[in-house]
Amino acid sequence: MKDNISKLRDCYGCGVCTAVCPVKIIDLKENQDGFYSPVISDEDKCINCGLCLKVCAFNHKELALDNSKPQSFAGYSGSDIVRQRCSSGGVGFEIGKKLLEKGYKACGVRYDVEKERAEHFIASNVEEYTPSIGSKYIQSFSQVAFTSINRKERYLVSGTPCQIDSFRRYIRHFKIEENFILLDFFCHGVPSMLLWRDYLHEVENKVGKAGFVAWRNKTNGWHDSWNMNIDPADPKDVDWHNSYNINIMGKKHFYQSRWKGGDLFYKIFLGNYCLNKCCYKSCKYKCFASSADIRIGDLWGKAFKDDNLGTNAVISFTDRGNTLLEELSECILTPVSDQTCVEGQMDKCPSLPLIYRPLLEALGKEVSLRDTYNRIIKPYRLLTIPKRGINLICYKIGVKPLFH
Repeated sequence: MKDNISKLRDCYGCGVCTAVCPVKIIDLKENQDGFYSPVISDEDKCINCGLCLKVCAFNHKELALDNSKPQSFAGYSGSDIVRQRCSSGGVGFEIGKKLLEKGYKACGVRYDVEKERAEHFIASNVEEYTPSIGSKYIQSFSQVAFTSINRKERYLVSGTPCQIDSFRRYIRHFKIEENFILLDFFCHGVPSMLLWRDYLHEVENKVGKAGFVAWRNKTNGWHDSWNMNIDPADPKDVDWHNSYNINIMGKKHFYQSRWKGGDLFYKIFLGNYCLNKCCYKSCKYKCFASSADIRIGDLWGKAFKDDNLGTNAVISFTDRGNTLLEELSECILTPVSDQTCVEGQMDKCPSLPLIYRPLLEALGKEVSLRDTYNRIIKPYRLLTIPKRGINLICYKIGVKPLFH
């Protein structure tokens, strides 16, 4: 029997197996639930080398990196423009900028409005890297970029913790770790692409075909930055001085929706109703669990509750990560306690909701997202309110939550 990736189910969909396969028979495809999954195009061509399983983070219980001595910082870009344009403090963009100036290439994530997806891409200069600015709260398609990487060149590779864990195994197998700096972030999980497209198409019915999409802006300040913006303009014309919002630029109108205003994408995503199955049961990357050189995220904790501009939590796990942060003169980095650095971040996997399967089956159909929410999610929320209320009381009095 062939020993390959086809035997795995509900994997991370990181796409690194597509890059390592020597006979190039693995493709990343969207499955019926709206998540990327590896598919072998021709089983007969498999040479049974086992490399796809060797680099697969889902196929290993342990992390690829021993990160037992992390160093924690609060940080932000010294450039007001960069800090304003980025979802948080801009440290991630400054890392990319620094390495590009040193001759590295940068593999980051941008949103493709034509394909309606987030995708990894490779930039050779700062201008090309600019589309990586900002959070993309959907799973990224990585196959094209990962398979295009030249192992003899130097790269910054950014991605979700599971993507980076697999990528660490990949470059370690080829003994080229010295050519790469790996960057990940605190990850909430990835929602089904069925949810994203249902949401996007409903908005486009109001504003016209999207020409630009941004998930975060700081119009109302960093702590109230969950907006969705959809707009027709060229990205260079976007007023970035806006951040959980969704901004969508359609051909006719500009659309902005805020999480606090009841935006359905954020309510469903942040409510953990339709994440990838592995996000519920197989994520081993919370808090300080990482195979990256550096991890970044929002520093939401009490220590920065009065900061309305955006500050990153920054964690260095390796000597190369430490050295890079020391060279990052464009950023203000301040050591903080480990507890401060991860305050407000998810420290365990969410529970798989009872409505998971009915919800996924309802998405992607000729039914409005509002109707789906009212029919499936709203009744479920009403049933779980008592549990959530009890957990909130437990949190406030400083005891462990009773329900998970």
